[in-house]
Amino acid sequence: MSEEQRPERQDRQERPERPDRPDRPDRPERQDRSDRPERQDRQERTERAGQGQRRRREGGHNRRRNDGQRSEHHRERRQQIPETISVVIPLLNEEESLRELAQQLERVLEQTAPRRWDVLFIDDGSTDDSFDVIAELNARNPRFRCYRFRRNHGKSAALAVAFADVQGDIVITMDADLQDDPNEIPALISKLHDGYDLVSGWKRKRHDPWHKTIPSKLFNTVTSIMSGVKLHDFNCGLKAYRREVIETVQVYGEMHRYIPALAHWEGFRVTEIPVQHHARKYGSSKFGASRFVKGFLDLLTVMFTTRYIKRPLHFFGTIGALFALVGFVTDTWLVVEWSLGKTSLSQRPLALFGVAMIIVGVQLISIGLIAELIVKNSLERQTYPIRDRL
Repeated sequence: MSEEQRPERQDRQERPERPDRPDRPDRPERQDRSDRPERQDRQERTERAGQGQRRRREGGHNRRRNDGQRSEHHRERRQQIPETISVVIPLLNEEESLRELAQQLERVLEQTAPRRWDVLFIDDGSTDDSFDVIAELNARNPRFRCYRFRRNHGKSAALAVAFADVQGDIVITMDADLQDDPNEIPALISKLHDGYDLVSGWKRKRHDPWHKTIPSKLFNTVTSIMSGVKLHDFNCGLKAYRREVIETVQVYGEMHRYIPALAHWEGFRVTEIPVQHHARKYGSSKFGASRFVKGFLDLLTVMFTTRYIKRPLHFFGTIGALFALVGFVTDTWLVVEWSLGKTSLSQRPLALFGVAMIIVGVQLISIGLIAELIVKNSLERQTYPIRDRL
């Protein structure tokens, strides 16, 4: 540092201290807290802390109330937005009933969801004028649409094609023979709004001959027990689905009877409500008695390809273990009798039955193990349906 700058710093050091500021008349004199009693000071701190807690509680309460009001507002807005409804109707040679069915549907859907509905007919290879009648309906109202197959492929194929095309938030399926009442549609939709994903109709009072009702009751009972879905009527064509269900469940072969079971196994909520059933007005039924035999075979197919497709040993192993256990118990009982000298094993055909049961049981378990190896070697990345995401 130069010598010229040193006197300046010395001058700064010798500068007299700044005199105290005069008291400001507009500023009250601060009270010395040291003169306060200790109890009074502690009381004031406690009061300030209590006021702060009250302000925080009130602020949190107001925030929760505002959040609740916003959530309620969003729920009300979602409820005010009308849902689109798509009605799917598979048919085969139902030209007599189509015009009357279209009139009933148009009346009910206009009251339920004005300007937000459509009807998709699937002509499953009809040989009458069903498609021409639907063409007339489409010319009058474009919301009535139709796909026509070149030949008959079955109801499951018709539903699969329709499910891949419809755009509605809610999908209604029903038959075209006027036995399903379109006036039941609002009740089905209302039940969906209770939190369910699939609502099936229950024809509590059926207007069908006994040779159809009795086998149907037996079929529904067995299906309910084996599938674990407590429904009275799996065959009812009148059902309501949320869109997530038809996007998840795959329908093929003759699996349309088991859509509620397939949806239940995928984690969707399934229920049923009683619906009105009318006697057939035109034509005759397109299903014969063979559908019940095929239905039970399809039930085994559904159970194996859904519940046991990734664990085949549980299916074959359970049956095989049961067979082997029966054979082992039978032969053990015969050996005990032979050791007591009651009879000779050569004179007991039951011994051969026991041996055969053990062999069949071991073979079934072996088939299950081989199937497990095949599944493990060909296992692909499994996808799982997600219900909610935050």
